[in-house]
Amino acid sequence: MISIEELLNPSNGLTLSTILLFSYILGLLHGVTPDEHTWPITFSYAIGKYSTKKGMKAGFLFSLGFTIQRAFLTTLGFLGLAAIYKEYNLDGPVYLIVGIVMAIAGSYILHGRYIHLPIDRLLGRNENEDIRDVPLKMTIVHGLIAGFGFGAYATIITFILAPQVPGLIYAPLPGLMFGLGTMTMQIIFGGMFANIMKLKKLNEDEMRIIAGKSAGRTLYYGGLTFVIVGLLIIAFPIIDNFSISTGNPIPNLDAINIGFLLVVSVVGLIGISSIIMSFREVEKRRKQNKPLKKVL
Repeated sequence: MISIEELLNPSNGLTLSTILLFSYILGLLHGVTPDEHTWPITFSYAIGKYSTKKGMKAGFLFSLGFTIQRAFLTTLGFLGLAAIYKEYNLDGPVYLIVGIVMAIAGSYILHGRYIHLPIDRLLGRNENEDIRDVPLKMTIVHGLIAGFGFGAYATIITFILAPQVPGLIYAPLPGLMFGLGTMTMQIIFGGMFANIMKLKKLNEDEMRIIAGKSAGRTLYYGGLTFVIVGLLIIAFPIIDNFSISTGNPIPNLDAINIGFLLVVSVVGLIGISSIIMSFREVEKRRKQNKPLKKVL
C-alpha cells in the first residue's frame, strides 16, 4: 500500500514501473483536487456541451494538450533543463496567457468575434442575440498553455521522478503517466459538470441556449479574472506568496492561496452564477413566449 508520504516524497533508486505508477497516481490526485490550471477550463467547456459524452470529450481534449506538455516537461527535467522553474515564478505569465485564451473563446461564443470589451450593459445593450457553439478544439490549446503552470505535483515528477528513469527515451513517460492520471479525473469531472444542465427539466433547445451562454460567460469573465490576477502577480510577485495553511498534506488542498481562490471565483462564483442567470433568461422568455436565441 502506497502512502501519501511516499507519493509526495519519493525516494531515490525507484524502478521504472514504480516511477510510472507514482506518476499516474499523482496525476489522479492532481485531477481530483481543485487546481486552477484544470478545473475552470474543463468546467467552462463541459457545461457548454450539456451532455455526459461531450463533457467527457472536453475533459479528454484539455488533458490531451496538458499531457503533451507534461511529457515535454519531464524530458527537460531528465536533461536538467527545467531549472527555469526553480529560478523564476511563471504563475503570473501563465495566468495571463490562459486568461487571454479563455476570454477570446468566451467572446467568440457570446458575440461572434474574438475581441470584445464587456461594456454592453453599461451602454444599455444586451449581448448578441445569436451565440456560437462551444469550440471544443480550443481545449487542446488551453491544455498546452496550462501545462506550463508549475506546482507541487510538477515539482515531484520533474525534479524527483524524471531524473531517475533509465535513459532519455523513457524521460517523457513520467509526464505522460501524470497527464493520463489527470485526464482520467478530468474526463469524469467533465461528464459531471456537463450534467449540471440536466438538473432542471428543460427541452433540447433550452439546454443548448443555457449551456452556450453559461460557457461563454464563464470563459469570458473567468478569463478576465485570470488576466487581472496574472497582471497583479507580474507587477507585485509577493501576492503569489499569499497562503493560509489548512493542515492537509495533499497539494491543492494544503492551503487557501491564489490558485484555490481562482478556482472558487471562476467555477464557484462566475460559473454557477452564469448558469443561474442563463436559466432565468430562458424562463423569462418562456413566460413571455419569445423565441430563443439561436446557436450557430
